[in-house]
Amino acid sequence: MKTATTFPIFSNYLPPTQSFSIARPFILGLAFIGLLFIVNACQQPAPQEEELLSAGTPESQGVSSTSILDFVNAAEKEQPDALHSLMIVRHGKTIAQGWWNPYNPDSPHLLYSLSKSFTSTAIGLAVEEKLLSTDDLVTSFFPDIATDTTDNNLKAMRIHDLLRMNTGHLDDATGRTRVGGDDWVANFLALPVERKPGTIFVYNSAATYMLSAILQKVTGQTVVEYLQPRLFDPLEIKPPTWESDPKGINVGGWGLSVTTRDIAKFGQLYLQKGKWNGQQIISEAWVDKATSYQTSNGSNPESDWEQGYGYQFWRSRHNSYRGDGAFGQYCIVMPEQDAVIAITSGSKDMPGILNLVWTHLLPAMKESPLAEDTASQKALTEKLTSLKISVVEGENTAAISEEINGQTFKFAENPLGLEKVSFSKAGENMTITFTNASGDQVVPVGFRSNEKSQFTLPRMGTMQIASSGAWISQDTYSVTMISYESPHAITLSFTFKGKEMECQFEQNVSLGSTKMPPIKATLMKELSPVL
Repeated sequence: MKTATTFPIFSNYLPPTQSFSIARPFILGLAFIGLLFIVNACQQPAPQEEELLSAGTPESQGVSSTSILDFVNAAEKEQPDALHSLMIVRHGKTIAQGWWNPYNPDSPHLLYSLSKSFTSTAIGLAVEEKLLSTDDLVTSFFPDIATDTTDNNLKAMRIHDLLRMNTGHLDDATGRTRVGGDDWVANFLALPVERKPGTIFVYNSAATYMLSAILQKVTGQTVVEYLQPRLFDPLEIKPPTWESDPKGINVGGWGLSVTTRDIAKFGQLYLQKGKWNGQQIISEAWVDKATSYQTSNGSNPESDWEQGYGYQFWRSRHNSYRGDGAFGQYCIVMPEQDAVIAITSGSKDMPGILNLVWTHLLPAMKESPLAEDTASQKALTEKLTSLKISVVEGENTAAISEEINGQTFKFAENPLGLEKVSFSKAGENMTITFTNASGDQVVPVGFRSNEKSQFTLPRMGTMQIASSGAWISQDTYSVTMISYESPHAITLSFTFKGKEMECQFEQNVSLGSTKMPPIKATLMKELSPVL
């Protein structure tokens, strides 16, 4: 079984309408929603199964290429460098797809809480196999832990309550589940349940974790292992990674990584009521139940986070539903439009992305095919094939650049565990070598380009990164490292003052602060006689 490269500090996702219940320190970003009747089915024949997700022009599927281009341009203007990928499927045809380099079609992307919808699917399959029931009591699966509990609310909690985030906790229990020992199940079951389950909605990733733990208890398999032959193989999804707790239980509520195309397939499967290539992968009854209104989460008609919640799916405006994850990981299913939109991103404004979908893409979806527009199609294709994340802007040299070439600086003690850093010019590019407990981490940095490499942090594993850098002033060199299998990027700015150096860290997105106090470093004299 594959193990996941994880970013524990980023694991718990709270939606925009929820407040943080747990204080989170800054950690380096490298460590990096029933289905309704389909109106268009009356307008256009359903695609042959073997043609699912094959390419089609936007106009052939009733969508204006110009509208898609407007969406992309608006996203880049309103949220620069936030989107990482986009895939639009209409009537089973892929009508637009693109990746912002260094993000690419083949690399998986960390899903954060979009993982929850996959965990829900596993529970649905287990229900169909009669391994469990949504009416089962949570404590019944862990009698060795919960036998002596006196908490009547806990004893009343059912799988149904976990699925719809109605556990009865007044606050998200995730942080408290993850501390106080390696047995997260015991930690969860030891928490007070302040309200009767089913009476209050609180977004709670620990509830999804418990679904995963229950599935593993019943099947002897992790969620990802259980889903492989039942979901991933039929959809031709390569074995994915999923973060696990200290006892080897997939965390369920976050931590899954798959590609954008995999997200689109998952959405299309739900759009098709659980059917794929003539096979009923998930029961239609589960699809309807999971994606329908199961509980209230607010009453604001303008908020996509207050349209109701299903079984680990969000109800959205415009009679749509979605799975979503922190910083803009979206699987948007639009039954009335017979469409699926998959998006990955590193966004500080998740509602803003959905607003752009409703503004530009929703009204563009017509009931009948449109006249082909070759000029607009060409412009769209050119745009989608040239997408990229911005590189660091600046100069490739500075007055001090020669002085630091080949020099090594020793870091003061810091929470990142960085020990030393050295700089070496390589033409217009730079090579930065960090030393930590995992050894020397050699990071090639491109000038006006991204150079790919790997970076290893103790206990965090190895991350795939792409780095660009430049001198942004005469004494400051800045490098941005993009963890292109996650939403995260980190910018490191090194300011040199004689024999001293200060390193400032800033993330693009974080569940806590995006900055941390600067780290000091001093020139290693014995290795650097020039200065």
